[in-house]
Amino acid sequence: MHAEKRRKYSPEFKTEAVRLVIETSRPIAEVAREIGVHEGTLGAWVSKYRTEHAGDEPPLTLSERARLRELEREVRELRMKTESLGKGVPLGWVRLGSWMPRRRRCARAIATR
Repeated sequence: MHAEKRRKYSPEFKTEAVRLVIETSRPIAEVAREIGVHEGTLGAWVSKYRTEHAGDEPPLTLSERARLRELEREVRELRMKTESLGKGVPLGWVRLGSWMPRRRRCARAIATR
């Protein structure tokens, strides 16, 4: 088998790539595809940058804090809904039989006619 040669990136290239992610708030995967770097590699660069510059970010504004609270609440609600779906859903909440495997759904539909 032929081993792939590791590419070396200059510090300037890494800094510019991280800046694209941080300043534009674009997803790491999108930027990685655009610049031709594996997303895991770019993710490691971004993570290292964030760790090294954790105190550099300005504090959140009042509106940003309010938006953050709103999004955190929404995440909690969605997690609760997801958990409840995993535990089973009462029949009244779902269209009759839509959660059942196809074979059983047909048998149930015939039985209820």
